[in-house]
Amino acid sequence: ALNEGEAVDFNARLALIGGTSSCHMAVAPNERFIPGVWGPYYSAMVPDMWLAEGGQSATGALVDHIIFNHHQSAALEIESKAADQSPYEWLNNRLEELATEKGVPMAELTAQLHVYDAFHGNRSPRADASLKGMISGLSLSSSLDDLALLYLATVQAVAYGTRHIIEEMNQAGYAIDTVLACGGGTKNQVFLQQHADIIGAKLVLPEEPEAVLLGSAVLGAVAAGTYATIPEAMAAMSRAGSTIEPDASIKPYHDKKYTAFQQLYDAQMAIRKTMGG
Repeated sequence: ALNEGEAVDFNARLALIGGTSSCHMAVAPNERFIPGVWGPYYSAMVPDMWLAEGGQSATGALVDHIIFNHHQSAALEIESKAADQSPYEWLNNRLEELATEKGVPMAELTAQLHVYDAFHGNRSPRADASLKGMISGLSLSSSLDDLALLYLATVQAVAYGTRHIIEEMNQAGYAIDTVLACGGGTKNQVFLQQHADIIGAKLVLPEEPEAVLLGSAVLGAVAAGTYATIPEAMAAMSRAGSTIEPDASIKPYHDKKYTAFQQLYDAQMAIRKTMGG
């Protein structure tokens, strides 16, 4: 998503396409080989640029797995229908209420609840399909509020996974400070804000929600000769919609949670070694 006439700093931009799984796409004028990130692929997305593609094998699918396999999922369906809301809207609203009741930022509701997101392995940057998901901080309580907290911790885990991918890309030469997001996750405000806060980058949503169709139109316009280059067509045909800025005040908390996220991986490796695997 560009504003007309805006110069493109591809080195600072990453496209996040989220749905059942997620992919993270960035281009550069030179080859950048990044362990656990696919590519680089020449001219695969933007002509004469090298594409690097990271990915998470389960994002939206993981959130749905946590919600709809929980003991309280049937109760959630009843409550959300009664409120004329989707289950996600109901959970988001309940999390806002809990944060207000406890007098803390919403993110801090999960201070004692941590999720490692590799329920379907890790695509990037560890590139290890054998990894498993982990949850730390469970109790005997299994209320709707517990489901809401587990949902939030899972959304945060997905965002920590994206942060890990971006950190690896930045170490290879990128300087990503803007994430252009599209896909199903962009309809979920909690999902978006947690990503902005955890990554520490602004999220920009496209004015046109059907981003894939718009991309096809961009290619068609260049092929028809309406625009000379794809970057020129991008600047003319796409518009930035809403922007979500990261909340710098919550960064120290997320830095600690991100360390805990990586410690879960370390624990899994230690357990695997203990078990002889």
